[in-house]
Amino acid sequence: MLVTRWAAAAFVLSAACASHTSQAQVLPPPQNVVSLTVNATVEVTKDLLTVVFSTSREGADAGAVQSQLKQAVDAALAEARKVAKPGQVDVQTGNFSLYPRYSPKGGLNGWQGSAELIVEGKDVTAIAQLTGRVSTMTIARVGFSLSREAREKVDADVTAQAIARFRTKAEAVIKQFGFAGYTIREVTVSANEPPSGAVPMFRQQATRAAASDEALPVEAGKANVTASVSGSVQMSAR
Repeated sequence: MLVTRWAAAAFVLSAACASHTSQAQVLPPPQNVVSLTVNATVEVTKDLLTVVFSTSREGADAGAVQSQLKQAVDAALAEARKVAKPGQVDVQTGNFSLYPRYSPKGGLNGWQGSAELIVEGKDVTAIAQLTGRVSTMTIARVGFSLSREAREKVDADVTAQAIARFRTKAEAVIKQFGFAGYTIREVTVSANEPPSGAVPMFRQQATRAAASDEALPVEAGKANVTASVSGSVQMSAR
């Protein structure tokens, strides 16, 4: 009898679970739900200047080519360090490469090498003036972008605007459908990354800029930062 009772209880429990699963599978879709997407955009001046200096050498001896590249970078570094300030003018070396050069017949006939120096910071005037004092390297790329601090500030502003627009749009939509209130079911907030970084310069222009004592003419320009808020709200009668 005991075994029979346990079997009966297990059957009842199994039937109840199956019934619950069946009900869960046939639940009707949520009613009075509307999906919304809004955007907000803030225009901000780029505040971070990046200048990439480069130079190349070639010759029959690998050691000699490497030594010439090192001397060129050392001289440029000496000038850059005179104006270096953390957060205002930051200096770092970039790519340094040395590779063999082959003749059309496949034989080794020399060596080629290149090196880079990267100067980046918020002190635009100091960096622009530095370009006229570096004589051992030419300017390969120049570009403006947003600093981390500026990006964080504008992210907060544009996100707040997008959220406010989402709420305003939700209130307008529910009234148009004849409802009095709403609750947020789900929401996603995202912000785009504006294009940034150093862009190439024409080699002839770069060479002239580095060969003179004049500061490189630069203009920061603007960046558009956009935040998007998308989600769904449950409309209610109250």
